[in-house]
Amino acid sequence: MVHFFRAEVHRANIWRQRLDTTTNWAVLATGAAVSFAFSEPQGHSGVILLNMLLITMFLWIEARRYRYYELWSSRIRLMETDFFAAMLVPPFSPSPDWAESLAEHLLQPHFSISMLEAVGRRLRRNYWWLFIVLVLAWLGKLYLQPIPAGNLAVVYSRAAFGPIAGGWVIAAVVAYVAGMLLLGILTVGLHEASGEVLPRFGFTDHEHMVPEKRRWKAWFRQSSKRRQLMALIITDKGEKVAERILQAMQRGVTGMPGKGMYTGSAHSVLLCALTVTEVQHLKALVNMEDPNAFMIVTPAQEVLGRGFNPLQSQEE
Repeated sequence: MVHFFRAEVHRANIWRQRLDTTTNWAVLATGAAVSFAFSEPQGHSGVILLNMLLITMFLWIEARRYRYYELWSSRIRLMETDFFAAMLVPPFSPSPDWAESLAEHLLQPHFSISMLEAVGRRLRRNYWWLFIVLVLAWLGKLYLQPIPAGNLAVVYSRAAFGPIAGGWVIAAVVAYVAGMLLLGILTVGLHEASGEVLPRFGFTDHEHMVPEKRRWKAWFRQSSKRRQLMALIITDKGEKVAERILQAMQRGVTGMPGKGMYTGSAHSVLLCALTVTEVQHLKALVNMEDPNAFMIVTPAQEVLGRGFNPLQSQEE
């Protein structure tokens, strides 16, 4: 576990460095565009607008890299909170389902943060400031060079971009900047990602209005539950297969009589509820006892009872 933890930290560090690289590209491009625009008094302000589109592309690239960073970061936080931290305090054992959560994440990797949240978070942390610099530089260019504008008509004429009138260009820039501002504001409430400094648990905003047991919310847990499945095993060695599953997997098995309609032979039909991380183990156990068994694994909408979600929690 120590070596695995170090490997995941190394992965996260690599993607964190890639985040910094993308931000450096954006800062250098912004500085170069502003310097170039103001170095020539007769130069066109459109270079700043083109750089704004380039910065948007960098924002998209960085958001994609941030999703990969959060993929490894969520695993690290899971091991820190549910394995290492849990073993330092009573009862000195990992959380009950940490291993299955981590195993499912390894078998079926999925991003722990949406692209929309990633864009909004990187926009608020870094790119808002770059857009502010570009807008102020663009307005300063329109007003100051080659000489200070005497009225708005001069500003409109300088803002013209080829055949596009200056008024339309200014309106498009205002709409674009307003859209970016709204994107950053509307995504503030999205908290799917673990982040780097968030605590293991967090209180709700109205903690005095909710029951005590509902105040805590594990931030790093996925909102969707792990996939639950139902396996049907048709075998001539029902007792042995069931005993093997009971002992090795600690999963309940229900046996029913069945009949093969093609051969007319009697068979045992075993039903076993399990999670996605246990499928391979079940296949191996069935194969050990009856290589000729017929096995069907289907998704289950919900499994309630011992070993899964308790029935009483659904009534609350």
